[in-house]
Amino acid sequence: MKNYIRKYRVYILAASALVTGYYFVLPNKLFKDPYSTVLNDRNGNLLSASIAGDGQWRFPFSMEVPEKFQEALVLAEDKRFYRHPGVDLLSLGRAAQQNWKAGKVVSGGSTLSMQVIRLARKNQRRSISEKLIEIVLATRLEFRYSKKEILALYATHAPFGGNVVGLEAACWRFFGRTVSDLSWSEAAMLAVLPNNPSLIHLNKNRIKLKLKRDRLLERLAQAGKMDQLELHLAQAEPVPETLLTLPRLAPHLLTRAIREGKGENKVITTIDLGLQQRVTQIINDHHQRLKANQIFNAAAIILEIKTGNVLAYVGNTASGYKNNEDVDVVMAPRSTGSILKPFLYAAMLQEGKMLPHTLWPDVPTFINGYSPKNFSKEFDGAVPASAALIRSLNIPAVYELREYRYEKFYDKLKTIGLTTLKQPADHYGLTLVLGGAEGTLWDITGALASMARTLNNYFELPGKNRYSKSDFHLPRYQQTEDDKNKIIEESSWLNAASVYLTFDALKEVYRPGENTGWRNFSSTKKIAWKTGTSFGFRDGWAVGVNPEYAVGVWVGNADGEGRPGLTGTETAAPILFDLFSVLPASGWFQMPVSEMEKIEVCQKSGHRATDLCEERTQEWVPKAGLETLSCPYHKKVFLSADKKFRVHALCESLTKMTEATWFVLPPIQEFYFKQKTFGHRPLPPLRKDCENPNSVASMDLIYPKINSKVLVPRELDGTTGNTLFEATHRNPAATIFWHLDGKFLAATRKTHKLALNPTAGTHTLTVVDDAGESISRSFSVISTIK
Repeated sequence: MKNYIRKYRVYILAASALVTGYYFVLPNKLFKDPYSTVLNDRNGNLLSASIAGDGQWRFPFSMEVPEKFQEALVLAEDKRFYRHPGVDLLSLGRAAQQNWKAGKVVSGGSTLSMQVIRLARKNQRRSISEKLIEIVLATRLEFRYSKKEILALYATHAPFGGNVVGLEAACWRFFGRTVSDLSWSEAAMLAVLPNNPSLIHLNKNRIKLKLKRDRLLERLAQAGKMDQLELHLAQAEPVPETLLTLPRLAPHLLTRAIREGKGENKVITTIDLGLQQRVTQIINDHHQRLKANQIFNAAAIILEIKTGNVLAYVGNTASGYKNNEDVDVVMAPRSTGSILKPFLYAAMLQEGKMLPHTLWPDVPTFINGYSPKNFSKEFDGAVPASAALIRSLNIPAVYELREYRYEKFYDKLKTIGLTTLKQPADHYGLTLVLGGAEGTLWDITGALASMARTLNNYFELPGKNRYSKSDFHLPRYQQTEDDKNKIIEESSWLNAASVYLTFDALKEVYRPGENTGWRNFSSTKKIAWKTGTSFGFRDGWAVGVNPEYAVGVWVGNADGEGRPGLTGTETAAPILFDLFSVLPASGWFQMPVSEMEKIEVCQKSGHRATDLCEERTQEWVPKAGLETLSCPYHKKVFLSADKKFRVHALCESLTKMTEATWFVLPPIQEFYFKQKTFGHRPLPPLRKDCENPNSVASMDLIYPKINSKVLVPRELDGTTGNTLFEATHRNPAATIFWHLDGKFLAATRKTHKLALNPTAGTHTLTVVDDAGESISRSFSVISTIK
């Protein structure tokens, strides 16, 4: 009895060992092959793909196996596929009989399940032992996977000739279409290819391949899968003559997806195939024009405002310069030029530091050794903030940034989405708004889209809290779930009123061309847009937005080479308008009236109007604008009876004085303002017998500025050069007397410029006009340039 029990236990243990071994005999990961990375658009259309690590075009596993291919494959390879447990004994018996009669192996009798095992085992040498292994593993495969999954495994890993592996890759290489679009003829051809390697060379064996395909089509018709008309049409389809190349749309986005850890997967993006093709064509068309000026690279993205999803992504042009065309310029940090000015304009409005048309100085400026220049190298004296924005004037922007503080602007840029500010704020200083920092087309276009999203969403919620700071986010090229738990607040990084007024200022289509005067960009659609040009003509930017879309364009050379005429207005803006022309029409932004007030504004100064402002207008401004200064430029003056001179009570009787209101700019601003502004009335000079009560300055020094540090150059012949000092006076007939360190130098009239050659050290320059008004200014000559 004990022996019987012992023997019984041995059988049980042996059986358990066999069952356990059988359970674990199939590897957890059946296939260890590398896969291609596949980039699809939002509807599943192929945009681009990379070759797998082993040099094969092998798309990632997919459960999508079209019914026509399933029918053709099962009929051709394993007609009892849905009824056997992984092994078809009838097929094995038939194969054994055929092989015995032929005296060699002519048939394997393998089921599709067994073929999946053979593919996973890398086509081991055929033998009886290998066949037994395949049988065991195939039955185990059937326990783990459904029939549909087994078909999908086969379709993903079956060889289709050359370096084409898998049904999906084969569909694109042979027919240039998705698996879902296969015809009966194409499905039959692909069904007979994997086990017929001699038919793989299309240019050699096309006739044999067609005959084999047509026989399978006849069998499908006999099985009732198609009628005779469908059969004849399918057999009439030609066999492909050569392999096709895969689509190469958005190749830089594909490379980016791989770099971001999405390699060997099918990446479903938010790209729209049709729009991507159109944008690529527009970029390439402009590239043909630009390369005549040795400008070889361009990039563009289009974003959907509501979601921030990327609809089109062109990372670079096919320039022919291999080192440059591989650069994804969308993500490459580049000098921003003037492209950040709209963010400063909006921030200033939000904090009530100015109104939309407030005047800002546009004069020669020296701030702690920094001397910004306008692109035109000219000065307007004083410019409305809105005009300075659309004309992209640098000097007014620097005055605005100094008022706002560059440290705050630095933080603001980071909160709205700029990720490239790697240095501390002091590293950039006032150059932050003029290209001193680097930005990417991705970040800048995304920030502009976030502003538009914030403005649009403002109207979605009633009540006091209408903002979500999560509306400011980077663009997305893959669909994400909407944030259902986003926090609704009373404020955001930029409010709706400041955004609306910024976009309103930027919608003008009449803009200054840096090299060609003013340009009128024709557009039937309202677009808020801005251009930028970096120092040295290295980068041309253009970004634009409407309530539905944001578009960003960059033009230049990826290696940083500058070119004459490489400006945002001349190179990037034409592309921007062409891109907007292919987008659906959109209306304009709603005005957030509840965040604004309609007030009287001085038409000349752009400040809140006072009783002295003669020309006034009603304007909508942010509520914070109610705290801004009232107009400081309109002043009450007293004139002589003939109104030619200013007088006061110390030199003229009250009965002979005439009271008048005058628009008075500081002397240095008026000096340039009157040259650019037709009809400007300069302030009348003081009458000679009147002492200056110091109510209004008549004179100012243009150069040197307070505590300037001067370098005196040397001429070509080695002699010490001169430094040009300059002053301005309201009275064109005034004489200015120049003194250096208490010693009289010269007198000037009309044009007040004097070339001096001061020695190294600290000096004091004093100028006195013929009415006795004087200005003294200290400066230092730190050395002469040798």
